[in-house]
Amino acid sequence: MSELVPGGNLPLPGGTLTIRVAGPFDVSALITDDTGRVRGDADFVFYNQPSAPGARLTGETLTVDPLGLRPGATRLTVAVSPADPGTPLGHLPAPTLLVTGTGGRTLARFTPPRPQRETVLLLAELYHKETGWKVRALGQGYADGLAGVARDFGVDVIEEASAPGPRSGRGAAPRSAPPRERDQPPRARAVPTSTPTHDSDGFLALVNSIRATAGSPPVSLNRRLTTAARAHATAMAAQGRLASEGTDGLSVHQRVTAGGYAYLTIGEHLVSGPRTPAEFVDYCLSDPRTRQTLCEPACVETGFGHAPDPRSGTVFWTALWARPFSPLGLRQTAAEVIALTNAERATAGLPPLSPDPHLTAAAQAHSADMVARAFYAHTSPDGGEPWHRAAAAGSALRSIGENIACGQRSAAEVVRGWMDSPGHRANILKPGFTRIGVGFVGGGAAGTYWTQLFGG
Repeated sequence: MSELVPGGNLPLPGGTLTIRVAGPFDVSALITDDTGRVRGDADFVFYNQPSAPGARLTGETLTVDPLGLRPGATRLTVAVSPADPGTPLGHLPAPTLLVTGTGGRTLARFTPPRPQRETVLLLAELYHKETGWKVRALGQGYADGLAGVARDFGVDVIEEASAPGPRSGRGAAPRSAPPRERDQPPRARAVPTSTPTHDSDGFLALVNSIRATAGSPPVSLNRRLTTAARAHATAMAAQGRLASEGTDGLSVHQRVTAGGYAYLTIGEHLVSGPRTPAEFVDYCLSDPRTRQTLCEPACVETGFGHAPDPRSGTVFWTALWARPFSPLGLRQTAAEVIALTNAERATAGLPPLSPDPHLTAAAQAHSADMVARAFYAHTSPDGGEPWHRAAAAGSALRSIGENIACGQRSAAEVVRGWMDSPGHRANILKPGFTRIGVGFVGGGAAGTYWTQLFGG
């Protein structure tokens, strides 16, 4: 695999390519000829218009068949923007682009310098050169959103009319694009992503009554969580068994992130047998651990779905509980991990560790990489080790250690797990370490991926 730098390029093999950018981002692509201009709105592939000849967007993954692009196309430019509209990219982890070839082999990876106030970043372009195709790393930012990118590439855009109520979308959209849930269509009121779906089953009222009794805040129904929950319940019903992964290979957490929902914490109930929402909730209250998930105070949004097995009639249920991602939430989570780590050091009579920006960048990148490339290890698929990642992020520290974890739902849970493991505990309590960085990403098969990087 090649690590690309801005301006670097790499020849690509023939066949279909997969381009993925994991994390709280929207992926889009523009198809052009050598002039860099599109032929029409159909050459803009994004969330409202997810396919074009030779290119298809599914969640955070863009699948490209260069030979299948429309006649005359010689370039495909990949852009990312925050999944939360209006959030500067500088408030998010740096996006990492992975290019995978036929057979799942990773060909190239590119992480650009961290943007500042930009809201869209051109990450890379695929381009035809002589007899073959290449990928070139870009890293060019725009401060005026997808509308600015679209105009530069010749896409006709419509400015949205002002309307009362909260705005949750971007300021412009390609002329041919139908409205998407979080976008405000022309002359229409915006619909926030957390707008409740119709609670025809009475599920939400029942749950919030129980949460109120437990002293937890109410949750609201989220459309993306509901879509993911329904899809997973349907997948379990099709298999006729409870499973965290469907026959399509997607885990319940991957369904959530593929649908555009980025989270800081998530919990789930996968249940079979109950016939009504009341029976489902009664089951969730029958065990202390499942009760804790239903009443988790950190969760503020939910999604709910059920589907019958057509053969047996057994009903399969999925409920999701989450707190959405925010840059502030990410910083608070990392700070809580550091505070809990330093409390353990203080108990052992050791000085506290100081937050280090280079170690933080490397730790965050490793958590994102584990989600993006579906692995869980200190050694990355291309052989990178913790000290390599720290040095690549700019750290000059000579002694490096790393703790990783996956599946834990809070800072307290992950630090407690590390302290219960002798090897991880040794890193936390190593006297020679003076600096720390923490990375956290929600997604992947396990749902959450944590990294602690120590240096001294």
